[in-house]
Amino acid sequence: MITNAVIVNEGQQQKGSVLISAGKITGIFMGEVPAEAPADSVIIDAGGQYLLPGVIDDHVHFREPGLTHKGDIYSEARAAVAGGVTSFMEMPNTVPQTVTQERLSEKFVVAAQKSLANYSFYIGATNDNIKELLKTDFSKICGVKVFMGSSTGNMMVDRAALENIFESIKGLITVHCEDEHIIGRNSELYRARYGENVPVACHPVIRNDEACYRSSALAVELAQKYNTRLHVLHLSSAKEMQLFRNDISLPQKRITAEVCIHHLWFSDADYERFGTRIKWNPAIKSASDRNRLFEALLDGTIDVVATDHAPHTLLEKQNTYFKAPSGGPLVQHALTAMFEFFHDGRIQPEKIVEKMCHHPAQLFRVRQRGFIRTGYWADLVLVGTKQTWQVTPENILYKCGWSPFEGQRFRSAVTHTWVNGNLVYQQGRFNENPKGMALEFQV
Repeated sequence: MITNAVIVNEGQQQKGSVLISAGKITGIFMGEVPAEAPADSVIIDAGGQYLLPGVIDDHVHFREPGLTHKGDIYSEARAAVAGGVTSFMEMPNTVPQTVTQERLSEKFVVAAQKSLANYSFYIGATNDNIKELLKTDFSKICGVKVFMGSSTGNMMVDRAALENIFESIKGLITVHCEDEHIIGRNSELYRARYGENVPVACHPVIRNDEACYRSSALAVELAQKYNTRLHVLHLSSAKEMQLFRNDISLPQKRITAEVCIHHLWFSDADYERFGTRIKWNPAIKSASDRNRLFEALLDGTIDVVATDHAPHTLLEKQNTYFKAPSGGPLVQHALTAMFEFFHDGRIQPEKIVEKMCHHPAQLFRVRQRGFIRTGYWADLVLVGTKQTWQVTPENILYKCGWSPFEGQRFRSAVTHTWVNGNLVYQQGRFNENPKGMALEFQV
C-alpha cells in the first residue's frame, strides 16, 4: 500500500492511498487518514509526494537491433523507468528495419527478456510492404509508422504507396512529416554557400516550417479522404497548428497531434550553446513556434507529449552539420522537465498527467493502463517537487552517456516507479528481476 500520497488522476488532486495486489490496483482510498492495509502489506509512505499513473511514451528509438552502440532495449528502458516512463512504443528504423512481421516478433522476444518497462513496437511502412502491414494484429501492435519525407532510405514512402496505406490500414497510422523536396532544395543552397561546414543554426531554415506544414497537410488530407486514424508525431511549428482541432474531445478525434519535450524546451537561440546536441528532425525552431506549441498543448490542439528519444554517441554528434545525426536521449528527464514548467507556473500536474499518461492510453486504446483505477495495472510513479538535483555525467543512465539537459538543475525528482505492481526503481536503486509486459490494445 502506498499511503500519504497526493493522487493526481483524471483532472483532480486528492490525498489518499493506493493498494496494489497481484500487479494491479485493488483499492483507492481518499482522505487525509491512510486506509488500513491488510495485515501482510508492505507500506510505502509517499510523504505527501505526487502519485501519478506511469508515463506512456508513444515515440522512442531504442536502437536495437543493429545500432546498439548508441542504446539498446535494456539500457534505455532502464533509463525510462528512472524517469517515470513505465511503457514505451518503439520505432521501426532499426538495422534491419522493422518492416516485416518476423522482425516485429524478434523485437518482442528481446523486450520480454530485457525490458524493465512495458513495451510495444511499430511496424514500418515502405513503398512495397503493404502485404506485411495488412497482417498486423492491432490488438498487440501500437501502430504503423510512415516516414513522409525523411532521410530513412526505403522507408520514405511515395504518394502512390501513401494512398494505398491510408486507404487499406484499419489500425492507427503515425507519421513523420517533413517535405523532402523542400529540404533537399534548401540543403543544396546552404551547401553551395558553406560546403560541409554549414552552421547548425541553419538547421531550422533548411528544415523549415513550410517543409513541415506541407507534409503534415498532406497527411491530414489523406486521413480525411479515407477516414483513417492518424497521429502526427513531433510537431514543431506554429503553422501546423491550424491543421488540428481543439473543439472536440480526444475520444472523438480521428486525427491527433503530438509534441516532444525538446520542441517545448529549446528554441533556435540555443543552437549557439548546444550545437548539434539539439539537432533533431523536425528541427527546433523559433521561440514563437515554441510558445505556440505550448499554447496548443494547453488548449487541446495537441493531445500528447512524448520524447522522440533517439540516442547517438557524442562522437557521432560532434560531426559537421550534414554528417551529425539528428536526435538525442530524453526518456530519463522528460517528466522532470515537464514538472519544471509546473514550477514556473505554466502547467498544472493534472495537465501533465493528461498529456503524458491519460491521452496516450486513450489515443492508442491501451488496455488497463494510463489511469489510477481499480482493476488497472499498477504502473505508478512518485514525484517529489521539493527535491532539487542537477543532471551530471554520473547520474545519466543512457548508454550514450550524455544528455542535452546536462548541467540543468531540476526542482522535482522521480523517486519511485512501479511497473505492473513491481517497485522497479527507488531513489536511484533498481530491481531488475521483474520485466515489463507487452502492451495490449482494444480494437
